[in-house]
Amino acid sequence: MSPSASVHSAIEPAESPLTPESWGKLGMWIFLAGDAVGFGVLLASYGGMRMTSADWPSPYAVLGINLTAAMTFLLICSSVTMVKALEWLGKGDRAKCRIFLFFTALGGAIFVSCQAYEWSKLIHEGLHINGNPWGASLFGTSFFLVTGFHGLHVTGGVIYLLSIIRYVTNRPSPAASYNAVEITGLYWHFVDLVWIMVFTFMYLI
Repeated sequence: MSPSASVHSAIEPAESPLTPESWGKLGMWIFLAGDAVGFGVLLASYGGMRMTSADWPSPYAVLGINLTAAMTFLLICSSVTMVKALEWLGKGDRAKCRIFLFFTALGGAIFVSCQAYEWSKLIHEGLHINGNPWGASLFGTSFFLVTGFHGLHVTGGVIYLLSIIRYVTNRPSPAASYNAVEITGLYWHFVDLVWIMVFTFMYLI
């Protein structure tokens, strides 16, 4: 067996359904399933309000696309760095894993900062959670509720990533932290996927 194969064997051991590692992944999948339902309800409600409103403004014209498209691209790139972090940890290189985890967290932090800028700009233009100068007041309600709910997930993800960087640093070996980083990746990829749906439904359509 080659050295690289030995590393992967050590890091990705066969798991029985009762190991702590598998319970951790199961717990994250259950959490994500419940979260997916929550986002699904929010987006379905948004669609229902939009279809039944006679004066719903065009999101493309009101919200603008350039900044949000850049934010979306940034979040997609952060998913790539998350994959690279797990890849380098699988090769036994904790230093490069931490670097890519940091880049992932940095991408999330920039995304939230851009969202805060977008919110402040729209609020200055008159869009509020209970008011909208371009038409239906529920437009503002749904916009701030959905994007805010996702923004909280990104903020929590950034904190999660920073704590995982410390966790990887303090563990005795790459194998000891591989599962934790893998679970973190599940959460981060979910957050990215949900944003693509939010961007499509609330900005493009």
